[in-house]
Amino acid sequence: MVTYEEFQGYVDRFATGLNILGVKKGDVVALLMGNCIQYIVAYFAAMKIGAIATGVNPTYKPLEILHQLNLTNAKVLITYDAMFDEKSKSRIKFNLPYIGGILEKTNVEIYISTNLSDLAHGLGFKRTLGKLLGMIPKGKVDVPDAHEFMTLLDTEPNVPKVDIDAKTHPATYIMTGGTTGLPKAAVLTHFNVVSNALQCKTWFGGENPGLGNLGVLPFFHSFGHTVVMHATVALGGWIFLFPSPPPTEELLEHIEEVDAPEGLLYAGAEILFKRIADFPHLEKFPNLMGKLKLSVSGAGPLHAPVRDAFEKNTGGRIVEGYGLSEATPVVSAGSLFGESPLGTIGMPFPGTKWGIWPTDDFSAGPICLGNPDDKSFGEEFTGEICVNGPQVMYEYLNQKEETNDTIKKYDGKLWLLTGDIGFMNDDGTVEIKDRKKQLIKVAGHSVFPKEVESMLMRHEAVSEAAVSGLPDPEGKVGEITKAWVELKPEYVGKITEEELIAWTQENMTKWKCPRMIEFIQEVPKNVLGKVQRRILQINDPIWKEKQGE
Repeated sequence: MVTYEEFQGYVDRFATGLNILGVKKGDVVALLMGNCIQYIVAYFAAMKIGAIATGVNPTYKPLEILHQLNLTNAKVLITYDAMFDEKSKSRIKFNLPYIGGILEKTNVEIYISTNLSDLAHGLGFKRTLGKLLGMIPKGKVDVPDAHEFMTLLDTEPNVPKVDIDAKTHPATYIMTGGTTGLPKAAVLTHFNVVSNALQCKTWFGGENPGLGNLGVLPFFHSFGHTVVMHATVALGGWIFLFPSPPPTEELLEHIEEVDAPEGLLYAGAEILFKRIADFPHLEKFPNLMGKLKLSVSGAGPLHAPVRDAFEKNTGGRIVEGYGLSEATPVVSAGSLFGESPLGTIGMPFPGTKWGIWPTDDFSAGPICLGNPDDKSFGEEFTGEICVNGPQVMYEYLNQKEETNDTIKKYDGKLWLLTGDIGFMNDDGTVEIKDRKKQLIKVAGHSVFPKEVESMLMRHEAVSEAAVSGLPDPEGKVGEITKAWVELKPEYVGKITEEELIAWTQENMTKWKCPRMIEFIQEVPKNVLGKVQRRILQINDPIWKEKQGE
């Protein structure tokens, strides 16, 4: 357990250490780690000296890590010692990437290593034993002039004073996908981050020092970044950290054992709540009942059977939330303390406005803003959901055209075009109908077709590719990703679909990899040359079967 007083000391010491190493205002500090105390300390230390933190997914493959480090122009890289060690058996066991081969291709100047067990208070002998048995990733740092996290933490605190314009200075770069290919970086300012944390605090019932937060969502993702890391600090609560999402039974064991008199807050994708609701032997965990006090399901719709089973079997309360990385990310949620109609994405957070605009013409003005004199309610007035509020990002990093396409001005205010299609009910709630950006949702993860297509086309045998989502035939992860691939003539008959899937698994994060690949003679396009993913999707046997149910 780390107290707030201890945490403040860690932040001040580490911030001073970073400053002594030459980290200044505007420099980017990349955090290539799972959830751990070191991540939180480094994040707040970077912000305290005006540096910009960017969390990197530790399950990324080296090529994906390289893209983020170069896109954000990272000066500092903080990561596990095992990732520097090509021969580390524990790195391989825990499926961590080896980054040594990409470092010379970046602008990183300062390397800082940490072990997962650093700062893990209370583990004592078990921690040491875990290292000996290879249960904690570890490795030799074979990088000249690398620094150790714990050594920097011994620095005598002397944090420099830095002037920050909260509304324009970035606090963090959060990676997000899009329709143009590789991921972009959403620039979130100090104003964005603090505003959304305070909005969450209000929604969760205000300050509550005894409330625990299950830190299963990764901090590099906007959902975990705000709803777990920042909101907990705003609430004055505490975080139960998980370096990676545990199996359901292990999670239930931890919930059963932890002392949480004020209850627990749990945020995640619907699949996580479904696994708890459907767990076959919940009677093994009698202390579970009533402990999951507040739960928010995001990254996709919350369905009635899941909600009802979860609330019945846990005695907790669960609602659907809505957001996107460009909004820090939380925009709205159902009521945790009153009536919350299922099928809607709730009501906007305090200080947030939303409206419905024509899907392809923002300049035409809003269809519905939910004003007292509005009459354009209901499904017949469907359009693009747009959001105005303090959590709307500043811009996409170095992507002026995409920023201008995504943030537009109306009536003197900036509005974020979410890319989601829906309509407003006469009570002010909004229902989502479809995704303009053709997102695929795999077990709560957002998969962007264009990114997968771009990666596939790096293979020497691939001429063109089209990617879309299909309903999961097994009903486990919501949607699966399928790729339709047109091979170069000279490779026809020389490579199989299975071999190409295996290649993607070597070069992409697991949940982005196509579950299915089908070789086709030609990828269909319209007269403008745009790939027609929808034609392939609706003519697929899996799609037809599900639509016919």
